[in-house]
Formats: sequence, C-alpha cells, structure tokens
Amino acid sequence: MSRSARPRPARRVAPGVDRLGDDVVNFYLVEEADGLVLVDAGLPAHLKQLREHLAGSGRSLTDIRAVLLTHGHPDHTGLAHTLRQAGADIWVHERDAAILRDGPRSALRHAKPERSALPYLLRRPTAITTPLHLARKGAFTAPAVSGVRDFDTDRRLDEVPGAPRTVLLPGHTPGSTGYLFPERGLLFTGDALVTHDGLTGHTGPTLVCRGFTHDSRTALASLDRLDELATATLLLPGHGRPLTGSPRTATRRARQTGPR
Repeated sequence: MSRSARPRPARRVAPGVDRLGDDVVNFYLVEEADGLVLVDAGLPAHLKQLREHLAGSGRSLTDIRAVLLTHGHPDHTGLAHTLRQAGADIWVHERDAAILRDGPRSALRHAKPERSALPYLLRRPTAITTPLHLARKGAFTAPAVSGVRDFDTDRRLDEVPGAPRTVLLPGHTPGSTGYLFPERGLLFTGDALVTHDGLTGHTGPTLVCRGFTHDSRTALASLDRLDELATATLLLPGHGRPLTGSPRTATRRARQTGPR
C-alpha cells in the first residue's frame, strides 16, 4: 500500500475537534454543547472509520446534527448521502449545490478545472496515486444528495451547533467556503488553503494547483478574505496538516508559491 493510501487513525487536533480521513483527505468532527458537527464528509470508504470513532464515545451517525461542506468536490462529499439519511442537515454554498444534486462526476461540469491534470502527472508520475486513491475509495460513484441546505452570502448558521460563520472563498470551486467558529478560534479552510497538494507534492500553505482548481485568479484573491479573520488561531485544511497561528502568516506563504 502506498503512503498516500494508508489508513490514518482519528486524531484530536484541538479540544473537541477530531481529524478523520486518511493521508490524502481530511474531514473533521466538532463537538459542541448542543450537538456534533462534521466539516466535510470525506470518501464513502471512510464510513467505517467514522462509525467506529463515534462508537468509541457511545455515539452514532444519528448524533451528527449538521454537515458543513466546504465545496462540492467528491473527496469532500462522500458520506453526505449517508449522513443525510441519518438525519443530518447538509450545508453547502448554492453555487456548488448542483454537484450534490447531480452526483460526484458532475463536478467536472459544474467546476471544471482550469488545466488538465495530465501535465502534472507527466512531470510527477507518482501523483497518479491521488486520483487512483479517490476512485478506489468510491469518490466518483457516491450517490447524489437531495434536500441540501444552501446559502449565498456570508452568514452565521444559527441552526448549526456552535453557530459557525460561513466565509465565502470562491476559486477552487465557484462555491468554496470556509467555516469559522470564532469563539473557539477554529477556521476550516477546505481547499481554499491547504498544506499538501497531491498533484504537485508541495507541502506547506498553498493554493491547490490549477489541475484541481476552477479559477486560480479568484482563488488567489480569496486569500484576502482569510487575512481578515483575526480571531482564527487554528487553520484546518482539507488536505495536509492543520496550522496554528495567524491566517496572515499562512496566506503570505501561499501567495509566495502562487497558483501552480
């Protein structure tokens, strides 16, 4: 098994916040006084990991009240259908809602990447392990999701435990969104800012390369939004390790690498 496909135990990354997924994809379980929240929904093959992690504290899928999707790409929405059936509200920006409605393969139509992935694979053949991993874990065959809840502007989600704030960060996809839990200093960036790019192999704060990004110019501009979030002290990306410290420090490094 390649390193990128190796299962990863859930890790506590902050009080009441667990990082799940594997060496390719992150999603997060957030414990609030009034219920559980999942930020992103991983891959279909992560269902066993999520069930076992919840069972370890005497809980189940039905205890998850809301799923906050940072965007509609299939490596972030894999368990959304299952969790919707279990009773969770699924939240996503309205500009990515069509991917949920039409199924994971529609992401290539609704959020077409700016460049082909082929040049990246030719320069770095080992990068093929990332798309192969997603395919093997069911990313492209997950069911479509109906009945999602959407939003179109920055707002506070008072219906969600912890009342997180949505932060629109378009570019990676048209509806890419971060979620800020201001009282806890948590900022979930999805793929608007990551610390590992599976195609280029880059580690450290960066934008996802153009082979996986819809509009890199807009994605670069969205880093300005992150600079405004002074209350955030822990950044939790969709790929790579979490970062502590000011968002400005991370975005400065991301700007230095620029879109690839």
